[in-house]
Amino acid sequence: MAKWVAAMRQERYAEGWALAALTLAERDPATRDDPALPYHLRWVWDGTPVDGRHVLVRCYHGLGDTIQFARFLPLLAARAASVTVEVQPRLLELIRTVSDELELRPFDPAHPLPPSEVDLGITELDFVLRATPAVTPVPYLRAPAAILPRGTVALCYGAGEWDAARSISPQLFAPLCRHGPTLTLVAEPAELDVLNPSGCPFDIGATAGLVAGADLVITVDTMIAHLAGALGRPTWLLLKSDPDWRWAPDRRTSPWYPSMRLYVQPRTGDWKSVLAEVERDLRARTGRAERQA
Repeated sequence: MAKWVAAMRQERYAEGWALAALTLAERDPATRDDPALPYHLRWVWDGTPVDGRHVLVRCYHGLGDTIQFARFLPLLAARAASVTVEVQPRLLELIRTVSDELELRPFDPAHPLPPSEVDLGITELDFVLRATPAVTPVPYLRAPAAILPRGTVALCYGAGEWDAARSISPQLFAPLCRHGPTLTLVAEPAELDVLNPSGCPFDIGATAGLVAGADLVITVDTMIAHLAGALGRPTWLLLKSDPDWRWAPDRRTSPWYPSMRLYVQPRTGDWKSVLAEVERDLRARTGRAERQA
């Protein structure tokens, strides 16, 4: 796993896919899509080629994973006879903007769709297609932009329960609110000085509109980061010192989202240093914008 992570972070994709192929070859076919396992721990694709076949794409992971790998769906549709995507209901309308050639079905964990000619997990698409992030244009999602004051910065400090260490105390974001209009993208009341103190609606369409309308998104590693990157919005991503595989801690940029800048903890748990750097950069950015106005 460590070799695969290193290869993917360093954009040595062919090496990463070769390692994935070795893992696939070692798997017991009887354990494919094992109903005894939680969905996020299952493996789906058995190596069957997708060309000219009816393909079912299963979204078994988080909302951010679906958004990240949805970029490859048009490539899959160009090669397969048909593509059905079993997608989380909250994402249905958003994923619909990726391509007109997809049949989208809501994923009901209690009643998953029956197998198709080829089944695969959406997070396997790069491996299945041997496609790098660079082959897909960004933005690849679309959303009507909310009308917001000029210079609005959208903030997200909560990363949910999956990994509590990704979240940041909202009070550390308070200094960012002094440099212009801000809003929260967290679905809870905010104590910060924001345009929407009652919080962001728990609705992907409304959230996407706020992201699309903001001049800048500053977020922890959660679905919001992928949403902002997929919409092509300027995004500052705040990361743990040992971030998830898709982010390289020694880099400022991400091949997955060209509009994204990475801010990584210098030490485990040190969010204060991260936010201090973010505030310095935001102050400089705001000053440049005012001079250009």
